[in-house]
Amino acid sequence: MAENSTIPADKPFVVAGKTYKARLLVGTGKYETNEIMKEALEASGTEIVTVALGRVDLSAPKGKGIFDYIDPAKYTILPNTAGAFNVQDAVRIGRLSKSMGWNLLKLEVLFDAKTLLPDPVGTLEAARILKDEGFDLMIYTNDDPVLAQLLDKLEPAAIMPAGGPIGSGQGILNPSNIKIILESVKAPVLIDAGLGTASDVAEAMELGVDGVLLNTPIAKAQDPIRMARAMKAACEAGRDAYMAVRIPRKLYGSASSPLEGLSPARRPV
Repeated sequence: MAENSTIPADKPFVVAGKTYKARLLVGTGKYETNEIMKEALEASGTEIVTVALGRVDLSAPKGKGIFDYIDPAKYTILPNTAGAFNVQDAVRIGRLSKSMGWNLLKLEVLFDAKTLLPDPVGTLEAARILKDEGFDLMIYTNDDPVLAQLLDKLEPAAIMPAGGPIGSGQGILNPSNIKIILESVKAPVLIDAGLGTASDVAEAMELGVDGVLLNTPIAKAQDPIRMARAMKAACEAGRDAYMAVRIPRKLYGSASSPLEGLSPARRPV
């Protein structure tokens, strides 16, 4: 280990009092079949699986519903309020999830269907209501450090800033704001939305976030199973790179081999 080490503390990944090994959380939407979804979840190594309750077909025949393909003994189910464009709908879906036995909830309140960006005012209002009702909230939010600090006062299970618009695949558009959020809040921070491929996941983890939640990059890849494996590897590699602490960027090169013994003509000026 280098002298004057600045290696960060290797904090465990804890959500609502439970410790997880996997820092990759995976969604269940957009897969061609539930069979592909099940195989992708297994390949990803995830331990937390998020489900949009508002889009679950509760009338599906026995053995064909989405929950028939998710083993509750293997995964923590994370219901979410996807599709809610106002506080009332988000609270209603949250209460539905609690009636089904889930207290952990991913809160989403979207502003419009075009951008799918979070409504900051609605998100904060819904979070306050649901927190008062005893929910453990993982909150999808903008990459706004001020809003993140306001949400952090509610002591959520996690704060989840968007890397970019949902399903856009643009990657992390504002890494500087993510760094500020990491410095400003006590809750775990996860990147949620906007990522497109494994290199985006590695970049997110190298910033020092506690984890990543994604769905579309796996579900809509040409080979979802292979992409799930890639996302798992990228998440682990990014975390290791963050913990190892990269070398600083320099304008000029720095020889990796000793210069002693080189003829004067070949030595750098």
